[in-house]
Amino acid sequence: MTPTDKKHLRAWYWSGATLVFLILIIGGITRLTGSGLSMTDWKPIMGSIPPISETQWEEAFDQYKQFPEYQQVNRGMSLGEFKFIFFWEYMHRMAGRLIGLVFIIPFGWFLVKKKLDSKQLKRALLLLGLGISQGLMGWYMVQSGLVDVPRVSPYRLAAHLSLAFAIFGLCVWFALDLKSKRKQAESGAPELRKWLWLFLVILSIQVVYGAFVAGMHAGHIYNTFPKMYQFWIPPELWLMEPLMINLFENMVTVQWIHRILATVLGVIAIGMWIRSYRLETSFTTKMWVLSVFAAVLIQYLTGVFTLIYHVPVWLGVLHQALAMILFGIVIGAIHHAKRTAAYAGN
Repeated sequence: MTPTDKKHLRAWYWSGATLVFLILIIGGITRLTGSGLSMTDWKPIMGSIPPISETQWEEAFDQYKQFPEYQQVNRGMSLGEFKFIFFWEYMHRMAGRLIGLVFIIPFGWFLVKKKLDSKQLKRALLLLGLGISQGLMGWYMVQSGLVDVPRVSPYRLAAHLSLAFAIFGLCVWFALDLKSKRKQAESGAPELRKWLWLFLVILSIQVVYGAFVAGMHAGHIYNTFPKMYQFWIPPELWLMEPLMINLFENMVTVQWIHRILATVLGVIAIGMWIRSYRLETSFTTKMWVLSVFAAVLIQYLTGVFTLIYHVPVWLGVLHQALAMILFGIVIGAIHHAKRTAAYAGN
């Protein structure tokens, strides 16, 4: 591959990461404004055209009235209020279509021009598969809220969010991999890389639990910090049977685990930052680790305020967006540590 080809591919991957980040923000607004179930069908092609005339809006509204969310939650809402929630779900779906176009059109061009070597072709096909899976998972998630209980399944929401983070992370990694800048060997890099990988694993679990907190509206209970009211360990943690189900379906347990994992990540970030100064690492490596620590601190504080103020839309969206930024920084730090460790002979 020529340097120009790598440059174009790198821009393609970065555009994918940027669009996934933007759709995460739109998705957060969609969820927090209760807009996710306003479009009750899935038309990948014709669904690109929204209602235009008043008659079409009335038809869409009448269709919405046939489903549990209107009947149990929004009964009596006006057409204007329906247009508001429809707008955000429509924007979310259109952003998904835009990502598809931004991926498929350049992918076709790269194939025709034979710009992809075997490695990049496999990576592109992986992203294509994940993108298709994400679209299907999005509709599968919405379907769970259109029957009986007007709330999407937290399990499906967690899968949907996890796929978004996976696609984002891969785009960032693939883009960084196309940079040809050499790194100076650092003997301390292998140790830091191991800690960063541990951090990433725990962060990934934390993202899943964040989805469960959101899906179960668990951020609207125990709105105190650092204790959950007067408790460090609330009494409702293990009320459900069988015991394991509390880990995913008990909203008190889910919020408690989310708090504990956040604290664990904070402690690891502090440890890595201190350790980076004791090892033979470069200024760049120290700045990567410091960036992880700073991002964790900001994310932690944002999470606390989101909880205390009962999840206002803007704070909830900011908390979710900062999670993806932190995820991207950790990916970048691991990639940097991988390269410096490789040049050190590891």
